[in-house]
Amino acid sequence: MSPAHRRLYLDGQFVEGPALQEIRNPWDGSVVATVAAAGAAEMERALAAAHAAREHGRHLSAGKRRDLCQAIADGIEARAEEFARAICTEAGKPIAIARGEVKRAIATFSLAAAETTRFGGEVVPIDLDAATGGYEAITRRVPAGVVAAISPFNFPLNLGAHKVAPAIAVGAPVIWKPPPQAPSAACLLAEVAHEAKVPRGMLQVLPCSNEVAEKLATDPRIAILSFTGSVPVGWMLKEKAKRAKVILELGGNAAAIICADADLGWAAKRCAQGGMIYAGQVCISVQRIYVERSCYEAFRLKLLGEVRMIRAGDPGDQSILVGPIIDESHAKRIEGWIEEAREGGATVHGGGREGTVVHPAVLENVPPGARISCDEVFGPVILLAPFDDFDEAIASANDSRFGLQAGVFTDSLGRVRKAWRDLEVGGVIVNDYPTFRQDNMPYGGVKESGLGREGLRYAMEDYTEPRVLVLAGR
Repeated sequence: MSPAHRRLYLDGQFVEGPALQEIRNPWDGSVVATVAAAGAAEMERALAAAHAAREHGRHLSAGKRRDLCQAIADGIEARAEEFARAICTEAGKPIAIARGEVKRAIATFSLAAAETTRFGGEVVPIDLDAATGGYEAITRRVPAGVVAAISPFNFPLNLGAHKVAPAIAVGAPVIWKPPPQAPSAACLLAEVAHEAKVPRGMLQVLPCSNEVAEKLATDPRIAILSFTGSVPVGWMLKEKAKRAKVILELGGNAAAIICADADLGWAAKRCAQGGMIYAGQVCISVQRIYVERSCYEAFRLKLLGEVRMIRAGDPGDQSILVGPIIDESHAKRIEGWIEEAREGGATVHGGGREGTVVHPAVLENVPPGARISCDEVFGPVILLAPFDDFDEAIASANDSRFGLQAGVFTDSLGRVRKAWRDLEVGGVIVNDYPTFRQDNMPYGGVKESGLGREGLRYAMEDYTEPRVLVLAGR
């Protein structure tokens, strides 16, 4: 079977670009798609089309925006297996997990459709003294302008959906730069949106180089820049952004805290899955686990038992949880970090690399300052350490330049309240792994993990501005 060919979606049309990119399967290196790449001229055309579409988007009724979002959800569902296969072969995501991502993208657009029916404004009481007696103020949310969406390879459909769906829901034109490693899901979504009759210029999908994409940060016609990806690139784009409001969803090295009163079997199962699923290539993957010393050995044995049962290999196999790392250079980096920790005195259980596949590893006694502890490993690696006091566990979890999410396993309401108050993260997950995300909840981080929040209503607020109407009392 010849590789699929994907074109740019530009100003309501599918067109070729000045360059062509081959997309290779990270599992076996085979070419699975060819993709047209935009140049500077195509980017300029997209910006002009999006800027011109603002007026049309501003006048779309709530009902029309609802129907467009729901039509896209239905269109993804009708082609669900095609989306899943594209994600599997391009991103190396195990097929069962890829199918789960497609289901989430369907839900993301359906949630956006529902949110349009209640997202609006408010009445503000301003009759506060004799001079404003009888006055009323009403607000409505209006689209801020053109949205630039940049998304990574690890969730090539749903992370883009979290930017495209709220934009369409509020009537804001959006230009989406998909990940170069796995662009087909975005290109397929463009086909679905075209079939749904999304108005011209309201959605454009432009695979392109980082150099071409930089225009999305620097051009004054961009009102919102929403970026999900690596920490250095995210903060660099923020520095380059001129007038745009910047929303960053970046990396993390998520911690889980296991207390002695927790269900240790459940905690071990969930942490093993949360650390190893999709080879750990998830920004809220479980990376650090702090275990109360009195139950450390019992939890350790359960966790190692769960990890040993996890299979690594061909992502097309329904039973595989750990597929390939996105490319061999990243696989070698992960292997190098593990070896660096081992040389520093860490005990390593499991591990090993075969090409792009890194086998699950659990590390104990990791030396302070090791990169595998301080940075985001983005691989199937879990670090295990004991604690004696809950305050110590909180401090260890907070001893990071990241702050995306954390998990706390306990039956103590007092500890839950303390964790919610004191953990320096965007979200605290109780009695489940920090890898948890539901698509309508506010999601985002603090410190170097980002700025702003996603989740449909929260993104819709970021993509709009309040406009007040004051009615004089006379």
